[in-house]
Amino acid sequence: MAEVCVTCFRRCVMEEGQTGFCRARGNRGGRIVPLGYTDGRGKLSALALDPIEKKPLARFMPGSMVLSVGGWGCNMRCSFCQNHGISWCGVPGPVPAAEDADSDGLSPEQLVANALALKNRGNIGVAYTYNEPLVAWEYVCDCARLVREAGMKNVIVTNGCVLPSVLEALLPYTDAVNIDLKCFSADSYRQLGGDLESVKESIRLCHAYGGGSCHVELTTLVVPGFNDGEDEMAEEASWVASLARDIPLHLTRFFPRWQMQDRPPTPVGTLRRLADIARRELSDVLLGNV
Repeated sequence: MAEVCVTCFRRCVMEEGQTGFCRARGNRGGRIVPLGYTDGRGKLSALALDPIEKKPLARFMPGSMVLSVGGWGCNMRCSFCQNHGISWCGVPGPVPAAEDADSDGLSPEQLVANALALKNRGNIGVAYTYNEPLVAWEYVCDCARLVREAGMKNVIVTNGCVLPSVLEALLPYTDAVNIDLKCFSADSYRQLGGDLESVKESIRLCHAYGGGSCHVELTTLVVPGFNDGEDEMAEEASWVASLARDIPLHLTRFFPRWQMQDRPPTPVGTLRRLADIARRELSDVLLGNV
């Protein structure tokens, strides 16, 4: 019998044994389940202690370190993806799912133990990052609950293309998020396999949650010829400012990656010009990769 996945706007309909677009969720035993989180263990693609600024978070506990954990799969298909090997689960070619990933996995309890063991190196908690972590939101939620109980922080780095119900489950345990606002055009978002309105709603929910108890920062990777128009940046900044002028916005320099090798790195002058435009509306605009 077909089941509908209610994690993101795609709402993939899957028969028994089928796998969704994200390659991280599937119909197994008549239920939609996270394929990288079975038998109480999450299959991980990466585990590293990073500076918090690398997420990037500039205004949340600066100078601290965070244990960064990555899984498998993504519900978008950005041609400039820097982590396509894990986000796309091996696309192109034969497409494996997260359940086929070569990983022993780590239980939430084990992940928290790792995080606690790194406190003496400045670790403040766990960041769910590298791929799109919310395609396995159940694992993130189980880990985040235990991290919070251990007195540590939870950070989520996400594309924001999830349904509100996913965020509503996670936000009670979330201390900070960085959401990729990849562009400010519905058509351009569709080219990337995403949905602008879903991202805007995620930003609204995170910013409003708990009267500001969840710290929010945004990142836009500025890609030449794709999202570097001055009018688009003005529209993006105006919308963000309608929520709050002090939401930090990171404008990051593009370098050729994956299937987007046909254009040069973003000129630094372009990045600075767009930052000046954004600063007409926003009080905290930062430049990355310059």
